[in-house]
Amino acid sequence: MTKDMTVGAPFRLILNFAMPLLLGSILQQTYSLIDAAIVGRYLGINALAGVGASTSVTFLILGFCNGCTGGFGIPIAQAFGAKNYTRMRSYIYNSYWVGGAISVILAIITSLLCAPILRWMQTPGIIFNDAYNYLLVTFIGIPFSLSYNLLASIIRALGDSKTPFLFLLIASVLNVVFDLIFIVLFGWGTAGAAIATVIAQGISVILCRRYIHRHFPILKETVPAGGVRERLSRRNIKTLLGMGIPMGMQFSITAIGSIMLQSANNSLGAIYVTAFTASMRIKMFFICPFENLGIVMATYCGQNLGARQIGRIRSGIKSAMGMMTCYTLFTMMILLLFSRNLSMLFVNSSETEILDRSEQFLHISCFFYIFLGTLCILRYSLQGVGFTNLSMLSGVFEMIARISVSLTLVPLFGFIGVAIGDPAAWIAADIFLIPAMWKVYGILKNRHKKDIKA
Repeated sequence: MTKDMTVGAPFRLILNFAMPLLLGSILQQTYSLIDAAIVGRYLGINALAGVGASTSVTFLILGFCNGCTGGFGIPIAQAFGAKNYTRMRSYIYNSYWVGGAISVILAIITSLLCAPILRWMQTPGIIFNDAYNYLLVTFIGIPFSLSYNLLASIIRALGDSKTPFLFLLIASVLNVVFDLIFIVLFGWGTAGAAIATVIAQGISVILCRRYIHRHFPILKETVPAGGVRERLSRRNIKTLLGMGIPMGMQFSITAIGSIMLQSANNSLGAIYVTAFTASMRIKMFFICPFENLGIVMATYCGQNLGARQIGRIRSGIKSAMGMMTCYTLFTMMILLLFSRNLSMLFVNSSETEILDRSEQFLHISCFFYIFLGTLCILRYSLQGVGFTNLSMLSGVFEMIARISVSLTLVPLFGFIGVAIGDPAAWIAADIFLIPAMWKVYGILKNRHKKDIKA
């Protein structure tokens, strides 16, 4: 079922569209918490540190894939908003081929480079094997991850955010079941955790593909007698790559800074890697609504740009900022009161040093969530209106900030410097994004005026 976001109250549209995404993301992060808890409780803190030691590398590669697929959804949403269904179908067809090629190439290259990457990141020897086993399986499963995110992006571009949530719910439940089977019953260690994720993603790909085929008649092309179905289009592939690659690069550029920061943290020792892993799992659970609100804004802005409803873009951004501010205050209250309790999901209460560092990390970062929320809303809004290069440049600001912190503050202040890394990156990106969004909105208004006169 498609959803037109070019008519109706922006606040209600954004909220209704965001809720399934939010529930899905919370569900996904809940699985991530359970996954880490199973690894930490059944395999020990070294195994948990091994999984955490590769977090930023995973974000580098999978973030690129997810960024690309999110970018592919933008021209699809714009074509849908403009009611140009022929072009929309062509974009979808070509995105399958482009996404498939990217995923296979990345899976081969990253699998071959898995061990050198971990060595370069100064992964402690005591956790190296656990980190390698987890990361290698994750890299092999890249095609499944990219395929799910591409199909979910297509479904969302057509205004349906509920169905991807339902499939994610099924996959997450299966993921936990597979975790218990592969880790506890079969004793496959950290590789078992990664295998569980890959299998669950494969199932979600099958579900999404069957749903698209059965429930989106708008995607079914009428083929005349002797006619030809969709074919590869150089122009449409160029458009998809023009949107997808900058978004993917934005994630990767951001991840480069994260890798530098995590490398600096890895050098502090296994205790700090474990504390970082636990606190990052908790942090990701609470910040996922920011990312989801941004994804909503990409679809919302894309459809309204296609429909030439420029004024609605500004109204939508204001509504999203209000939602984000309310959620930020709620999150700060929870983390300031219960950070230590949440960290005890992963390690025993006797691990006081790990719990102290995790609590410290969460307390510092939560004060800056308002900057992260602003970043997500503005970045995805820029992507939605087609200015993906500006979005990518904001990632450069993040990267520079994280690298600067890892080279200066971490050697001086240790784990406190690590905790400051992300907030510094968010602020740096906002310094670029706020004036950029203001400028872009002016450009869009002027284009709209010229179109009316023409």
